[in-house]
This record gives sequence, structure tokens and C-alpha cells, in this order.
Amino acid sequence: MSKKLYICIFALLSLMACGAEQELKSIIPGEIWPDNNGEHINAHGGGFLVYNDTYYWFGEHKTAGKAGNRANVGVSCYSSKNLTDWTNEGIALRVVEDNPQHDITIGCVLERPKVIYNEKTGKFVMWFHLELKDQGYAAARTALAVADKVTGPYTFVKSLRPNAGQWPLNFTEEQKNATYDYSINRWNNEGRAAVINGMFVMRDFEGGQMSRDMTLFVDDDGKAYHIASAEDNGTIHIRELTDDYQDFTGRYVRVFPDKRNEAPAIFKHNNKYYMFSSGCTGWKPNPGRSAVADDIMGEWTELGNFCRGTDKEVKTTFGSQSTYVIPVIGEEGQFIYCGDRWRPNNAIDGRYIWLPITWEDEKPVVKWYSQWDLSFFEK
Repeated sequence: MSKKLYICIFALLSLMACGAEQELKSIIPGEIWPDNNGEHINAHGGGFLVYNDTYYWFGEHKTAGKAGNRANVGVSCYSSKNLTDWTNEGIALRVVEDNPQHDITIGCVLERPKVIYNEKTGKFVMWFHLELKDQGYAAARTALAVADKVTGPYTFVKSLRPNAGQWPLNFTEEQKNATYDYSINRWNNEGRAAVINGMFVMRDFEGGQMSRDMTLFVDDDGKAYHIASAEDNGTIHIRELTDDYQDFTGRYVRVFPDKRNEAPAIFKHNNKYYMFSSGCTGWKPNPGRSAVADDIMGEWTELGNFCRGTDKEVKTTFGSQSTYVIPVIGEEGQFIYCGDRWRPNNAIDGRYIWLPITWEDEKPVVKWYSQWDLSFFEK
């Protein structure tokens, strides 16, 4: 190779490297985030799937006004190679418009869709929280849809309350044989003690356990888990899924009975399992919560608020509620906190709070950055 040709190649590679650096875009939490069409990304309560070195973002497709909190369209899907530039892949799961009796008819409540890939079956499996139309939040169901292609279309399969006729693994014989007066005031000391002991598990035993805010997690061994708020949003249930990820094995545990956790997000780091969650304050943000376990089925230990910052930031989780934790491709052990800043009076205007996760004494923590990029993880 001639010296002149060598210099030209070196200069070209240098220019390409500089161009790559210039293309590194910032993540700006809480601001409008345009997709490839210049429209604000519409994927709220989202979940993320890494597949073939691409990130796929699934979320609730909102519409304008308060009515936009109901499912008028379905589940959106976006794709990205770099977590900043997102391509709108369309509606992955569309609600049914011509059958008012269908579980996912237009106007139902369809929240927190999560998608995982099953390597054995080659299917993409979506679970989400479902409330039937015109029933408020009484149904408390989870629902399943599947697809052969990551972006869909997904076909609705069923909705249900999980684990009907099955006891939690961490339920004692004494708890199984307890009796309750269900008219008891659940908020006084006696009522709270009954809830902690499993009164609502007993109440829902035959028909299946409640399932609201939820997430999915696939472990290193391929086992998948469905994690959701249950027992009137009082207790988290962690449920093992079958090998095809499309049903429940019957193995499940109760986590933090009556601690009022919702919005769970689970990730794994250094062989430990971590959970972010929030308290139950409706659309209003509250202090973030975190927990750790050596086994996903417990015991779980509370770690406290994972936020670091001003008093207001810490008390409101930076004005957001947790929805997912993204593992960063190519940066082993690096994760991003993903939360929603809800706008219930104009649902389509909900914003996204993404912040890097760091560590303090083996505890995951999140600090506020008004603008940051993925070079953060190269430090």
C-alpha cells in the first residue's frame, strides 16, 4: 500500500469517526421526542425488547383529552438502533372497533404492554393490563397477544385473572385455612392485618388473582415471569410463565404484602434481581421505591427511594412513574431508568423520563440530567 493511499484511508476513517461522534444525540427527559415522522413518540407505559441488535419500544397509543386514557387505537411499536432515533413501526395490536363485547373493544383500558421473544417457539409474546370497557378498574385482568413478527400485527388470544385455584408458594397452611369477614374496614389495623395475611388472596382464589400494573422479565435460563400489582393494588405478585410464555405455571409469590406498590420494573445485575416501583397515588407522582433479591421469587429486601436530588425530585421520582429498565446494548451492566410523566387531562401529551442508572453501595440510583447521551456509559 502506497503512503499516499494509506494517508487517504486514514483521513477517511477519521472523518467517519468524527461524523459518528457528531451524530450522537442527546436524550432530553420530559421534552417532546420526535419520531422519524417528526411526531411526538406515542408509546406510553412502555416496554422494550432487544431483538437482533435493535431496540423495540411498545406502548399505549394515546389520543387527545381525558378520553385518550382509554384504548382508542391500541399498542404502538417503534424501533431504534441507538435509543435516540425512533422509527414508527405502526400499530402492533389494534383494538376492536366493530364488536362492543370483545375484551379489547375500543374504549377499554389497555395499559403497560410488554413484549418478550420465545426462542423455542419463534413467537413474540405480548402481555398487558386490561380493564373491560365501562367497568372502571373492576376487571383487573391481564391479557395475551402473539405475533410471528416483532412489529406485529399481534393477534389477541385471551384475557384472564391468573392463578385461579392456586396458592402462592409463600403462603402457609395457616393462611390457607383462615376465614375472613370481607366487610371489615381494610384501612384500620385489623383490616390491614387481614390483608397482609392474605384476605384478598382468599377472596380471589376461585376466580383468579387481580392483575393491574405489570411487567415481564426473562431470566438467563430462558424462564419468564409476569410481575404485577394484585390484591387491590396492595401486593406485588411474581408469577412464573409456561415455557411458551403464553400461560401461567401456577408458581407465584406475594411480595411486600399491603405495601401498596405498583408500576414494577425488574432488571438483573451481578446475579441479583432489582425492582423499581412506585406507591399508589393515581396519576400523581410519588417517591420511587427499590428492592433487591438473590432469587426472583424472593425473599425481597427493600432498598428505599432510588432517586437522588432535590427534595421535590426525590419525592416525585423526577415527576415520573417507573415503567421499564432498559439494558444498554454493548455496555454490559449498564441500564436506563424509563418512566412516564403522565398528562391525564391530555393523555397524548405524556412525556418520557429516561435517566442513566448508577450505583451507590450496590444500590441502583437515579439522578437528574436535563440532557445526556449514551457516552455517559463510557465514563
